Amino acid sequence: MKPTNGKGKTIMVTGGAGFVGSHLCDALLAEGHRVICVDNYQTGSEANVRALENHPGFRLIEADICEPVSVEEKLDQIYNLACPASPPQYQADPLHTMMTSVVGTANLLRLAEQHGASFLQASTSEVYGDPQQHPQQEDYWGNVNCTGPRACYDEGKRAAETMCFDMLRAGRVDARVVRIFNTYGPRMSPEDGRIVSNLIVQALSGEPLTIYGTGEQTRSFCYVSDLVAGLISLMNVDPNPGAPVNIGNPGEFTIAELADLVLEMTGSTSPIVHRPLPVDDPQRRRPDITRAKQLLGWEPRIPLAQGLELTIPWFAQSLRDSQAPRGKPIQPARHPVAAAPL
Repeated sequence: MKPTNGKGKTIMVTGGAGFVGSHLCDALLAEGHRVICVDNYQTGSEANVRALENHPGFRLIEADICEPVSVEEKLDQIYNLACPASPPQYQADPLHTMMTSVVGTANLLRLAEQHGASFLQASTSEVYGDPQQHPQQEDYWGNVNCTGPRACYDEGKRAAETMCFDMLRAGRVDARVVRIFNTYGPRMSPEDGRIVSNLIVQALSGEPLTIYGTGEQTRSFCYVSDLVAGLISLMNVDPNPGAPVNIGNPGEFTIAELADLVLEMTGSTSPIVHRPLPVDDPQRRRPDITRAKQLLGWEPRIPLAQGLELTIPWFAQSLRDSQAPRGKPIQPARHPVAAAPL
């Protein structure tokens, strides 16, 4: 793998062929770094990184981080984004989900120690569970059902955080932890089961929009380019914050408001149907980003409506490429949309 310039770092991104990981690979290459993308394609897609195949600074390794990963190149940084991130995906194989966060993170921390590399662990707002504090601050210990159907993900990520801070306190790895809140944008899988992708695909396909529960539960949606900027800022900030950092958009919307916005922006006439709320589904979710503002100088730039304008055409094209599920007609976006940034 050839260096892109004399100043670039060599950076490993696990889960690099996934939704967020592929955007991170793009951004790091654009900064002049060399990127080693590691993915087992459980939820990632080679299509997400196909445009990078001939990039001189990019290398792709198909591997599962539950097995030790080794590389000859000297690594400067490791971003660990390897883990299914939506409930249908991580509940499909809950044991592997847990092992990815626990065994996989342990393997990568050892690799970071061997290389003297800085390490960033992608954790999640799910560590707060169904929170009793609102908005959620990083010092909140959470309200997690440790035996419920979401526990494979929630508790796996909590364990990964523990290992990172243990290695940091021991002086063995420069480990950093980001708690990611709901993120959306191009390259999300139409079948991944997250609320933004579900509603957009249903609206574009002329199908009823499914809302679980009353729709009054809230989420805060961060556009992917804002998240990536936050990840890079946290990896490179000096000194190490020594504590987890929330990265998300504090704009809070009910699921019903999101559905109405999707219908308006797609021009869809699909009806809304309600289904029972899943077990342990959080009622409210909103990040307190004071720490990110103070330590990183970071805050999101793209509001939800603008982010959806950048996301809807990507799903429309994806559905056209797959000839649309069940042959339903695809509704065009109502407003002209600019090309989506990374």
